[in-house]
Amino acid sequence: MSTFKGKKILITGHTGFKGSWLTQWLLLNGAEIFGISDQIPTDPSLFEILKLEKKINHILMDIRDKENLINFIQEISPDFVFHLAAQPIVSLSYENPLETFEVNAVGTANVLEGLRHLSNPCVGIFITSDKCYHNEEWVWGYRETDKLGGKDIYSASKAAAEIIFQAYFHSYFEKHPNVRIASVRAGNVIGGGDWALNRLVPDCMQSWSRGIKVEIRNPESTRPWQHVLEPLSGYLQLAAKLSKEKTLSGESYNFGPRSENNASVLSLLEKLSHYWNFQSNEKMVSFTQDKFFPEAGLLKLNCDKALAHLNWSPVFNLDELARFTSEWYFLYYQNESEMEKFTINQIKAYEELRNLNNKSCLF
Repeated sequence: MSTFKGKKILITGHTGFKGSWLTQWLLLNGAEIFGISDQIPTDPSLFEILKLEKKINHILMDIRDKENLINFIQEISPDFVFHLAAQPIVSLSYENPLETFEVNAVGTANVLEGLRHLSNPCVGIFITSDKCYHNEEWVWGYRETDKLGGKDIYSASKAAAEIIFQAYFHSYFEKHPNVRIASVRAGNVIGGGDWALNRLVPDCMQSWSRGIKVEIRNPESTRPWQHVLEPLSGYLQLAAKLSKEKTLSGESYNFGPRSENNASVLSLLEKLSHYWNFQSNEKMVSFTQDKFFPEAGLLKLNCDKALAHLNWSPVFNLDELARFTSEWYFLYYQNESEMEKFTINQIKAYEELRNLNNKSCLF
């Protein structure tokens, strides 16, 4: 657990759902956090619930502001960088395609540009998405060497970010004496504290907290669900190992759930609803045929590379990830003041569960 202790760590997008969980986890590891974000993206906000602004160096900055971003990276000379800042909402990408490309693709290039001028040792982890793969609608998992692409704006922006990452690696970082970089891909992440627009779990939790049925478009659609702590543990483990082994620089890694966590939307909601005392599915959800935007079919990840290189594999089964998620929201709507402590306890419980499952944890 000493890899990040006392280290200067820059997190872009630290005010978001995944960014807030990552920030809190690294604080528990004794890191000094510098966070860059252009806004607090939701209300409620996990970032505010955890009182993270008081615990870190919180900077409001747009990653499209190339000059200020590069100067800031040079000024703090971080030991680690986790780049999560993005336009993450598929529906918004249809409304604002150019902004989506500017943030997700050009913003990634700006962070890479800042890192390539560093003279100190630094590890950069670039978070994209499982949507970066050209979706062939096949049933087996995508490998890191499979074709990139996108039939929609969001997916294309993430594929573009990966292509930019590879171009920068081969042009500048392959022989860089100090900076090592890797990209990571994950999707269908759920967990407490997500209130993003047009997402299944946040929509359900907000409706159920008011005793209202939630409207579901595709109850039989199957997705590979995973708790937010699973991919974050992979990002941390990769960063720790990359700081010791240069051979991993330039690589990309998938972090996905167990194969048995592929479940229908309705199956997941039945497990999540356990704490909400619904007597039947009819009281819990209603169904609609409306589609606000095209939705891709099943997209699974093959995580054999992460197992082989990092000894990483997922811990949670479907029941455990549903319990962690539902318990978080249920307590939040009962007693918000307890959530900082409860979130920290969930992180510690996850670490213990990894140890019980004999999962290697380098950080």
